[in-house]
Amino acid sequence: MDRLAAMEAFVRVAERGGFTAAAAELRLSRAMVSKHVQDLEEHLGARLLNRTTRKVSLTEAGRVYYERTIQLLADLAETEGAVGELQARPRGRLRVNAPVSFGVLHLATAVADYMAAHPEVTVELTLNDRVVDLVEEGYDLAIRIARLPDSSLIARRLAPCRMVACAAPEYLERRGWPRHPADLTGHDCLGYRYQARAEWVFEGPQGPVPVRIRGRLDSNNGDVLRAAALRGAGIVLQPSFIVGADLAAGGLVPVLPGYRLPDLAIQAVYPPGRHLSAKIRSFIDFLLPRFGEHPGWDDWMPDTTAAGEGRHPG
Repeated sequence: MDRLAAMEAFVRVAERGGFTAAAAELRLSRAMVSKHVQDLEEHLGARLLNRTTRKVSLTEAGRVYYERTIQLLADLAETEGAVGELQARPRGRLRVNAPVSFGVLHLATAVADYMAAHPEVTVELTLNDRVVDLVEEGYDLAIRIARLPDSSLIARRLAPCRMVACAAPEYLERRGWPRHPADLTGHDCLGYRYQARAEWVFEGPQGPVPVRIRGRLDSNNGDVLRAAALRGAGIVLQPSFIVGADLAAGGLVPVLPGYRLPDLAIQAVYPPGRHLSAKIRSFIDFLLPRFGEHPGWDDWMPDTTAAGEGRHPG
């Protein structure tokens, strides 16, 4: 039994005083409306309508059921309307997860500007560097910086994530400029703890060049490594969204200009579904032009070079 259809049929019969009028309004056959009501009465174990050849009236049980049912149907219609409104315009709570450094440096201001443009949306932004389970932990979307593994999640590319090996000029003057990735074995390299191995892989004219790095400092936070590099503690490998401003200002300079580093992507990921809510859709649409393929943190790059390329005085 389709209980909702049966309830709607019963209400229409009660309000129109007969099966024929109810059937015309519901655009069903009279027999189908009668079957819906009979199925409902059998399910409830109670007669809801008194039937005569001239009219239909509510029984005592029918009157009680009618009063409760019209309220239920009204609540359902209101709920569907509210959901439809959520789909039509951005409103409600948006739960977002993002990596710490990107969240602090770039996403926080974007969220504030988005909320100013969409006053009916409230945002809950959680920052951490672990991969959260969006469905299990109730997030609407996450910002992820990686090559995504095979997943049921849907990903939208927001911007490139260019990796840069760089150091402070003072460090390079003291320790010398590396000219080949193998030279890094004689340098202090600042390690990122979330890397699977203490290895940096460069792309050179002859193909990939993996290098085992070593140093006196490693951390699970890119901002810590950036700060140490600015103080001359060693060579750091970090995304340009962390070190781009320092490269533009000269506090850090790229090393190994003839070699590239594999680029990643900054992506918005969200669970699959046919109906993407307006708040998620509008947030992604807001971020796309704000970051894009040429984000502001890459302004330090000459137009003809890629990440990791640059010049040094040697």
